[in-house]
Amino acid sequence: MTNSPYYQPRPYAPSQFDSLPTDAPALPVVVVGAGPVGMAVALGLAQRGTRVTVLEAATQVSFGSRAICISRHTLEVADRLGVGEQLTDLVLPWQGGRSFYRDAEVLHFLMKHDEQDVRGPMVNVSQSELEQVMADALELHPLVTLHWGSAVTGLTQDGDEATVTVETADGPRTLRAQWVVAADGGRSPVRDLVGVGLQGTSYEGRYVIADIHWVSELPAERMVWFDPPSNPGSTVIMHRQPGDIWRIDYQLDPSEDAEVETREERIRARIASHLAWLGDDRPWTLEWHGFYKAHALALESFVHDRVLFAGDAAHLVPIFGVRGLNSGMEDAETLVWTLSAVLSAGADPALLQTYSAERYDAWRQNVANAGKSTLIMTPGSHGHRTTRDALLALATVRPEFSHLINPRQSSATHARRSPLTVTAPASAPAHGLQPGDPVEDRRVVLADGKESSLGELRGTGFAVLGVDLDAPSVEAASRLRDALAGAFAPEDTALALVCREPGTTAYVTVVDDGDGALTGAWGAEPGEVFVVRPDGLLLARGRADDLAGLPQRLLSGGVAVQTEAGPADVVVAVPAGEARRESAWLALSDGINTVPSDDREGFLARLALLLGDQVSTDDFAQAVATAALVR
Repeated sequence: MTNSPYYQPRPYAPSQFDSLPTDAPALPVVVVGAGPVGMAVALGLAQRGTRVTVLEAATQVSFGSRAICISRHTLEVADRLGVGEQLTDLVLPWQGGRSFYRDAEVLHFLMKHDEQDVRGPMVNVSQSELEQVMADALELHPLVTLHWGSAVTGLTQDGDEATVTVETADGPRTLRAQWVVAADGGRSPVRDLVGVGLQGTSYEGRYVIADIHWVSELPAERMVWFDPPSNPGSTVIMHRQPGDIWRIDYQLDPSEDAEVETREERIRARIASHLAWLGDDRPWTLEWHGFYKAHALALESFVHDRVLFAGDAAHLVPIFGVRGLNSGMEDAETLVWTLSAVLSAGADPALLQTYSAERYDAWRQNVANAGKSTLIMTPGSHGHRTTRDALLALATVRPEFSHLINPRQSSATHARRSPLTVTAPASAPAHGLQPGDPVEDRRVVLADGKESSLGELRGTGFAVLGVDLDAPSVEAASRLRDALAGAFAPEDTALALVCREPGTTAYVTVVDDGDGALTGAWGAEPGEVFVVRPDGLLLARGRADDLAGLPQRLLSGGVAVQTEAGPADVVVAVPAGEARRESAWLALSDGINTVPSDDREGFLARLALLLGDQVSTDDFAQAVATAALVR
């Protein structure tokens, strides 16, 4: 046995509180669920001066690693919420990973990272520890009341408020609120109480997930084995966590009984077999285990009168690509500034419908990427399983097929189709930062020589960033900044100038961009201003005078939602060969699925002959030889 440092959550006493008197004003906001998303909403609203009551059914934060991979953007969110420093002390950074087919490496990937990035692309930390950091911050905040052991059992809505029934250790209690934020997870009781359900796709693949304490020299990277000799026919994933804790996920075969395979003795046997195959006989302990099935589901709307849904209560995405928690933290930031604007700045509640439209579209973006990863990690049809196994085998001798195995790790979603986003002027360059894109935090040097970052300059509110502005344009940018400050939060609205030939401007921070790195990354033209939202997305770019109507646009909730396709879509340059191979993989998978099971071999023979007619004799002969070589 080993002496395990596995994190044990701190227990809390069930909260004692009275019902809200019928003659008392309704609470501004009640948040249901003290997971990462619910606590992020509470922290963000309190940061903006709103009193928040949080209701959590449990008497501690969650137990077990659960969502362990925290993205660069989520770390940025944590900094804006004031818990980034505490989190940094706990995490284990990583940048890439390797995939193996049996015992042959078929992929080595590295996520984007350069010296200008303030944070690494990804860190690992137990969700339990992340939640504890956030819970500690909530407990200390004077505007937050956190009730443990308080399960929501009823909810009604009447006009401009909602009434929540709460089961406590002392019996039922009732609270009234102007707004209820449902962040109570994938099995959301609030969703049932409102009478709405998730729609979409559930995948067939099932995974057992486990945390073990195991001292090993294996690196901190994502490691995946397809069909390893230790667990034939399965897929095994390993992630190092801080403190010599390892997360191991492995896929169950469709014929295996989940009830049997989730017993501790079976989990220990499967893990022991894999560690032994890796050639390591050091002792280990099983600390926690769970079960997972992939889903791509969402509510059609995240806003239902006075109830606002966020995180897993609003949408589920497959685990592959680690988009669940990270997407939920994006939900929280967008919901915080829009709800705060409704509560404190007199914004039209229609602004909350833009939250719903944006985050539903973000779910679609995540599913589009995670869906392809899921077809590799847990193919749900004979066609996809056949092509997945074929491309894994080919990747052992033809590395150009490896990109199809890439897990497409989580990155911040865009809001190009948002009703708030201002279309760039026709004169703006097509490359670089487009309205709706996330504005990545970067290291910068100020004109006085001090080192800083865009995140530090922006703060937690709106920001107006001007590029090589002349004196009249500086005045126009300052007026725009003042208008946003007047409409929203004066102390949180920033103005900064980015200059290739920096000087000093009274009362304005100046960034020295003498090498043009920042303006080049943005595709910025002299005289432009970039207006950044509190959640880090680019709201608009253009001349400051042309953007004078932005505050009113925001307060009124934006304009009509743009269509799903068209110029608002992000066009990612993909090498022609990669696009061709991906198209072939998906088309072939669908083709195999459409023919009768007794004609699959004939279908593949006919297809090969048709393709052989399109290439040279030598190329076709070489392709036949390669296909026969691997299996």
